[in-house]
Amino acid sequence: MKIALVGIGKIAVDQHIPAIAASESWSLSATVSRSASVAGVEAFATIGDMLATRPDIEAVSICVPPAPRFAIAQAALDAGRHVMLEKPPGATLAECHALAAMARASGVSLHATWHSREADKVVAARTWLANKTIRKVFITWKEDVRRWHPGQDWIFEPGGLGVFDPGINALSILTEIVPDPVRVTAAVLEVPANRQTPIAVTLDLAFKGAGTGTAVFDWRQEGEQTWTIRVETEQGNLTLFDGGARLDVDAADPGDQDDGPLKGEYPRLYAHFAVLVAARRIDMDLRPMTLVADAFTLGERRTIAPFTW
Repeated sequence: MKIALVGIGKIAVDQHIPAIAASESWSLSATVSRSASVAGVEAFATIGDMLATRPDIEAVSICVPPAPRFAIAQAALDAGRHVMLEKPPGATLAECHALAAMARASGVSLHATWHSREADKVVAARTWLANKTIRKVFITWKEDVRRWHPGQDWIFEPGGLGVFDPGINALSILTEIVPDPVRVTAAVLEVPANRQTPIAVTLDLAFKGAGTGTAVFDWRQEGEQTWTIRVETEQGNLTLFDGGARLDVDAADPGDQDDGPLKGEYPRLYAHFAVLVAARRIDMDLRPMTLVADAFTLGERRTIAPFTW
């Protein structure tokens, strides 16, 4: 199937383009970007131009920042194209619900992707936790924004999510592996004086029964990057390391699992999108984004020192 890629930034170059190139289901047939292109692929400056010129392209994968994503997705859905959305799927929950309604009305597929759910050990973690009673959850998601988002000021603007941009990856894994709903009960958001979104966040979480949790997201980490989720249950403990790439259950030897972060995640996303398109289905799970929205609603905002690149 032919697919167009909208937004040719770092995540598109690092992950989407290689995943499409390796796919047996998809062929990259066009790009949409104001400033970048892919060698050998027809390039357009606007989504409108691409949709009008290439009616043969069945699907659109959107990798632009959240703020302009809705208008692009709406145009594609109105044109009867299947749509895949990089995370988070929109700038607001209302936008996401509206897109799902549009997809249903048009009879096309819509895929809100959560790439971290495709990490190697997430399915194994979900299976192990399926019948467990949660006591405590500890999430530590610390990375260097200068390394992963160099100079990308949009991420600190309204709609950019700040440290929730990576933190939502942890929440996407959490909502996938725990058997019961998760709630945010309190939050502290540390916002640089010269920015609009947080650079660090602490969340208090609650689960069914007496289960509680803490999540710490921090974009000021230097040196080793940390993406860990530990779940303590009445029947034992489980820890996911490296964003879900490695799994440890009750300190058992996890074996040779270290394939590195993001390995295989995007190829699996595109494989799933192909399945959705074949069945004309919608996959629009908004639980991770709902937790982020609740954190902004409940959160205590603390102004901290300015952040500069």
